[in-house]
Amino acid sequence: QVQLVESGGGLVQPGGSLRLSCAASGIIFSFYDMGWYRQAPGKQRELVAFMSSGSRSKYADSVKGRFTISRDNAKNTVYLQMNSLKPEDTAVYYCNAVLSLAVGARNDYWGQGTQVTVSS
Repeated sequence: QVQLVESGGGLVQPGGSLRLSCAASGIIFSFYDMGWYRQAPGKQRELVAFMSSGSRSKYADSVKGRFTISRDNAKNTVYLQMNSLKPEDTAVYYCNAVLSLAVGARNDYWGQGTQVTVSS
């Protein structure tokens, strides 16, 4: 049974920081590309940060220079360090794990989400 469990969300003031964690079980974590997505009320889910199984990363333009994704394969955990938070970062943040299999097939798993609210 695959589980992705996010933690670390909460309420923070503008300019503050939070660190999200996503602990994975039931998968060979090191094989998977990992991503953080977010969904604000009334908006579509969007990619925030991505880290491949080879530790290459990419970020949404809106978070470049403020957010950092990292992974610890020994702990089966991916992190999202969020600094200089803005009210527009308020959203539910989701962890995603993807493994490409044969052509046209892949394993794709999601966590339950963690709420991040940036407000004074």
